[in-house]
Amino acid sequence: MQKYIVVNQPEKWNFSIENITVISSQDYLTNPQFSLVKKARIFNLCKDYNYQSKGYYVSLLAEARGHLAIPTVKNIVDLKNLKLVRIVSDEFDDIIQQSLKNIKSREFTLSIYFGQNVAQKYKELSTLFYKHFQVPFFRVKFNYNTKWNIQSVKVISESEIPNDHLESVQQFANQYFSKKRYDTLKLTQSDFDLAILVNPNDPAPPSNPKALKKFIDIAEKMNIYAEIIEPKDLTRLSSFDALFIRQSTEVNNETYAFARKAQQEGIALVDYPDAILKCCNKVYMAEALQNANIDTPKTIIVHKDNLDDVLKHTGLPCVLKAPDSTFSFGVKKAKTTEEFHDLANQMLKESDLIIAQEFCPSDYDWRIGIMDGVPFFACKYYMAKGHWQIYNWKAKKKNEQDGDADCLPIEKVPKKVLKMAIKSAKLMGEGLYGIDIKIINEKPMVIEINDNPNIDFGVEDEYYGDLIYSTVLNALKSRLE
Repeated sequence: MQKYIVVNQPEKWNFSIENITVISSQDYLTNPQFSLVKKARIFNLCKDYNYQSKGYYVSLLAEARGHLAIPTVKNIVDLKNLKLVRIVSDEFDDIIQQSLKNIKSREFTLSIYFGQNVAQKYKELSTLFYKHFQVPFFRVKFNYNTKWNIQSVKVISESEIPNDHLESVQQFANQYFSKKRYDTLKLTQSDFDLAILVNPNDPAPPSNPKALKKFIDIAEKMNIYAEIIEPKDLTRLSSFDALFIRQSTEVNNETYAFARKAQQEGIALVDYPDAILKCCNKVYMAEALQNANIDTPKTIIVHKDNLDDVLKHTGLPCVLKAPDSTFSFGVKKAKTTEEFHDLANQMLKESDLIIAQEFCPSDYDWRIGIMDGVPFFACKYYMAKGHWQIYNWKAKKKNEQDGDADCLPIEKVPKKVLKMAIKSAKLMGEGLYGIDIKIINEKPMVIEINDNPNIDFGVEDEYYGDLIYSTVLNALKSRLE
């Protein structure tokens, strides 16, 4: 993907940025060659974005041409609406008050350059403003009455940056337009730039460190620049062409925000926000599987008014699942009627609906990995030692927290299991899924549809090796074509 910095007068542009072409707004707007470029990222640094100005039209035409613009027209319009700015900033008003509490005067101006300020103490506040408005250079003026309030917001040009700020802004520009490579130098002409989202504090990460290194190494061989990013890097997402989520997905954690932002900005993505919404809610999944006539253990949606009828449907023991349970978190087994009511009432305090299923014990579950509708790995996941689930987080020994796994060729999977897995994945649409299936009395039943399934070195890649990693990377590549 080609990258351009668009300014009014390139000859007066003071910053040196490697591997990015600086062009004039006039050239971008009028030269037919730019309308023919299929893939481009446009960094619009014009001196103003007033309605029908060149700066406004650069972002507008960029979007019309299918180019990725920063800022977008939406960002520009939002920033012009002081009322909207105040509404948005109310979300982090506590940060505003905390950041400015030691200022003695009743007025203060915050200059934000590529999401940063020359004073480190205003870094968090600057990041938050940039996160919401994504304008490269702007100033926020505050005044103090009973508390700090936003008085005005103004986009500024490069020529308005004070001389004593220029050195810092050059540094911010280098950080903004280039990325850190951990193991090897960045490819100068990569096919695309890939962000791999990882949370270092994830209690059950979907890929182990060796698998992450594999993704990066194989990406390099495929002429793809790959970089590990963390939840704190949301403001950097726009500088990438693609996002691969390797953090445990939840609707209420950073993964959904990253997925939604990527989708909104046209960044290639695995996995989609819809997949997170659907797969992270067991209530949705139960209803969808039932409507598609896909066999599952006897399942009932539980609420406070049908508690007395649940066990008539599921029997005992009974498995209770919180709607957003993952990796066996939020999954409980009730052995008695009393235990069922205790657990159900406790779980219904957190959610108006939960799931109850009949208990279907087995030595292992099938896990079929599906990428865009096509199976690409198959595993048998065995139950943790002395436990009824694959994961036993209460195990005293770390090596007994999860069971063993066998990875097999796709052709060794029973045809009825494979067929059911493909059908189940189609319910969720394109993307990366892990379909968990039990065989009970020779009958396959779907236990779970997982977005963002595990791809661990030494487990899911045991049979097909590097092909597992290249399959995902090629899927991301195809989303950009």
